[in-house]
Amino acid sequence: MTRLLERLDQLYAIGGGPGANRIGYSPEEDAAHELAAGWLREAGFEVEVDADGNLLGRLPGERPELPEVWTGSHLDSVPQGGRYDGALGVVAGIEALERLGRRRRTLAVVAFREEERGCVGSRARCRAGSLPGAWLELHHEQGPRLERAGSPLGIVTGIVGYKRGVVELEGRAGHAGTTPMEGREDALVAAAAEILRIRDVAAAIDGAVATVGYLDVEPGGVNVIPGRVRLVVDARAPDGGRLSKLLDELGVDGTGRTEPVAMSDMVRGALRTAFEARGLPVVELVSGAGHDAGVLAAAGVDAGMLFVRAGSGGVSHHPDESALDDDVALAVDVLTDALDELASA
Repeated sequence: MTRLLERLDQLYAIGGGPGANRIGYSPEEDAAHELAAGWLREAGFEVEVDADGNLLGRLPGERPELPEVWTGSHLDSVPQGGRYDGALGVVAGIEALERLGRRRRTLAVVAFREEERGCVGSRARCRAGSLPGAWLELHHEQGPRLERAGSPLGIVTGIVGYKRGVVELEGRAGHAGTTPMEGREDALVAAAAEILRIRDVAAAIDGAVATVGYLDVEPGGVNVIPGRVRLVVDARAPDGGRLSKLLDELGVDGTGRTEPVAMSDMVRGALRTAFEARGLPVVELVSGAGHDAGVLAAAGVDAGMLFVRAGSGGVSHHPDESALDDDVALAVDVLTDALDELASA
């Protein structure tokens, strides 16, 4: 565990603070990949960097013709991001495979490029068609559910579907000082009411969420009544039916939406076995965030995810992102056990 935590610290220091600053395909993400490649070589892995910059470290199996078992995550971050997001899955994967050594199937640790802005690396790998038989990703939960449940770990059952839509509201611009309050057509006031409606629609559908995180106000003067507002809605739900209902009630066009995806029964079964062997409660949950695991699952890979409990109320994408060392240690143990089962099949 000491080595794992030290490696997380080394990755976190790249780019300077506050927080993690390793934007996809930046020199900082390059440096993180070079650092991880060095760890893989030191451990005796066969190291590959593919055409899109994805990093793979392989331990050839006794039956190399069999589909491979991969673990890992990503090493890029949002600006001023957290210590664990993505990085934990890569360093834990290296630790787990070093413990396991050679197994029946080839094992590999993968660091995909630029996950934060659309899972670029994993999508490219899927398009190239060079995929494993199974993928198991350890990740920080990035939310408060495990903390609220009092459970250190959770098994992901699926990843939400989502759609982003644009809503435009028209008003009438005017002088902020000379236009009476009665009779104003303030587009930003109308937008405020729309944002509250969006919140209430999502709250009425179990498991759904909707967020307005961007507003464009025109003409944008501090002394001008807003005449036009453009807002972007991020809508998510755990299954196709609820996503359709959410988009319909929001009035957001569903064209081009990203569908929800289920995690593999086989990988979830290996995780459940590892949980039960250690006397852990089997807590299952849907991921509200997108991950490389979802891209691989949509491409037909048997994919699964293991979440480790987030501290500080579940904060993530922020320097305050945290996890207990004991929880991380337990997660690596469970990851190792589940990979062992998958690679021995």
